[in-house]
Amino acid sequence: MFKSLNFKVILFGFIFTFFSSFGQSFFLGLFNSSIRDALSITHGQFGSIYASATLLSSFILVWIGKKIDDINILKFASYVVALLAISCFVFSKISSVVFLFFSIFLMRLSGQGLMSHSATTTISRFFEKSRGRALSTTWLGLSLAEFILPLLIIFLLTLYDWRNIWAAISILVIVVLPIVSFSLIKNVKLDSRETSSIYHAKIKKIKQWTRTEVLKDYRFYIVCLNMLAMPSIATGTFVYQSFIVSSKDWGPYVIAQSFMVYSILSVITLFLTGFLIDKFSSRKLLIYMNIPLFFSTLVLYHFNSSASSFVFLGLIGISNGLANVLGSATWAEIYGVKHIGSIKALTTALMVFSTAFGTALFGILIDNGFSIEQIALVSGSYILVAISLLFLVKSKLNPNYL
Repeated sequence: MFKSLNFKVILFGFIFTFFSSFGQSFFLGLFNSSIRDALSITHGQFGSIYASATLLSSFILVWIGKKIDDINILKFASYVVALLAISCFVFSKISSVVFLFFSIFLMRLSGQGLMSHSATTTISRFFEKSRGRALSTTWLGLSLAEFILPLLIIFLLTLYDWRNIWAAISILVIVVLPIVSFSLIKNVKLDSRETSSIYHAKIKKIKQWTRTEVLKDYRFYIVCLNMLAMPSIATGTFVYQSFIVSSKDWGPYVIAQSFMVYSILSVITLFLTGFLIDKFSSRKLLIYMNIPLFFSTLVLYHFNSSASSFVFLGLIGISNGLANVLGSATWAEIYGVKHIGSIKALTTALMVFSTAFGTALFGILIDNGFSIEQIALVSGSYILVAISLLFLVKSKLNPNYL
């Protein structure tokens, strides 16, 4: 399906999205209880710290992320890898609330932000004809991490102190990722494109929007409203998984096992979405992205049995598979790829911001006595509003041809 250099670029994206998991909410949420016990803080306090640190990282990401349009991807990736390794080591040394804030800031910036940004921007720019399949394959890295890491970390936490686990992760990052980066993308330049792309001429006819122009386009905000539903609600779910478990009386291993269902359905959806995008375009699929997420809130609202955990996270997994691919492909389709790094830096920053908002909102609602069912109702209402607005403009999402 892919030629030699194409395969190397995809493998680079796959590995970088896998390692981005260390800064993702599902992974950090696994250490929620350990950190709160060590620092003697509440759910709400942890959520506020997490949200404010994430918010700061989103602001910084807008500035740093656009640099990927200006320098060689190997050099950019090297800086990101170094920052991730430092961030993991710093996380292992958390000893105070201030240190917790700084550590989460670094992890969210380097892991969730810059690692995924490096992967998806490189893929979105490099691929044209096979962009959907390339992105779906790339995001399998994160799906693999979501499949194996929750159970692995829960097991390791029974044997080792959480700080030692993070120290080991920092060593893993600095040993593996420099070799991966040099081996796979040393020949990729800013103007490198997918080999044998028959769409090259057509792509050049699309208007190449700058970030300033994008910010003046009303469609951008409606699409963003839908794009941000998944990360904000899923992050709240992942960070406060211990609250959900205790509220539903599921037990610690039920939600970890449910993550496996989440990952499997994410992978299946990733594969299908990639092929469907290349056949129909991401713009036509966008309206369906958050429908499974909406049904997941209904499951959380109505059911309490442990079996509902698998359905709940499974539905989130389907929306996650759709959102991961559509979140990168849509912007390239509508706004072109010349300034895609700058545009993706903005949208990734907004995504990170939405995770901060979701975390803060969940924490505030929990501390103010809201049940998980009431939180599900709030989340479902937001999703309905976002889908309704997108339905009104779905026929106006075509790119501008020169």
